[in-house]
Amino acid sequence: MAIAESLTRLVATFIATLQIRAHLAVVEVEEEALRYFSYFLLALAGMFCLVLAIMLGILLIVAIYWDTHRIPVLAVLIALFAGSALLIALKIRSSFRHKPHLLEQTLNELSRDIDTLKVAHRGHS
Repeated sequence: MAIAESLTRLVATFIATLQIRAHLAVVEVEEEALRYFSYFLLALAGMFCLVLAIMLGILLIVAIYWDTHRIPVLAVLIALFAGSALLIALKIRSSFRHKPHLLEQTLNELSRDIDTLKVAHRGHS
């Protein structure tokens, strides 16, 4: 039985070490995800500038047709773009808050493996 106990402890130690390595991998992957998120924010800022240029183009069109319905056209465009931006921002925030943790299932399985081996080890003692 001493060999079985030693083998069980060795396997439990190996899985515990593997779990620590998995946690480290998760931290590294999440850091990389944050880095990509910062790239995304820079791209978003660039897109904002493009949209602003488009809006100024629309304003130029409104200025060209200044004598006809300029105020209603501007009001509709402002409401349309502001509403769209708000909906997109809320969707992104909701998606980001409800995303699953990276490798969560793998880490849970490793914890269950360790618990199973510990119970098996106690049963042999």
